[in-house]
Amino acid sequence: MSKGGNFAGSDEPDAPRFGRARRDHPVTSHLAAIEIKGISGIQRRQVYDCLILHGGMTDAEIQSTLGLDPSSERPRRVELVDSGHVIDSGKTRATASGRQAVVWVAKLVESQGERFPSA
Repeated sequence: MSKGGNFAGSDEPDAPRFGRARRDHPVTSHLAAIEIKGISGIQRRQVYDCLILHGGMTDAEIQSTLGLDPSSERPRRVELVDSGHVIDSGKTRATASGRQAVVWVAKLVESQGERFPSA
């Protein structure tokens, strides 16, 4: 699979797969993947824009800022990492529980004629 590409999804065969349950996941995961298909691109864009606007953030900070549930934000951030749009900053910050969490940053991706979606 390609590591680059349009992070809102693509019909290209080698494009990263977003919002899809693995074969070994229960049927409820597959149903959720179908239901989220329409909004996962929007959420992915929100996470990316949040990191652009606010700089480095932990998952909990992104969730709090966007009002997203962890089970919605984290998969979108993972998809952005997999596609190369978000990277580990190499820094950590304490969470509310006192544990250290990765600080994620948006990577400004330049590509040949590719545009990010508006939504």
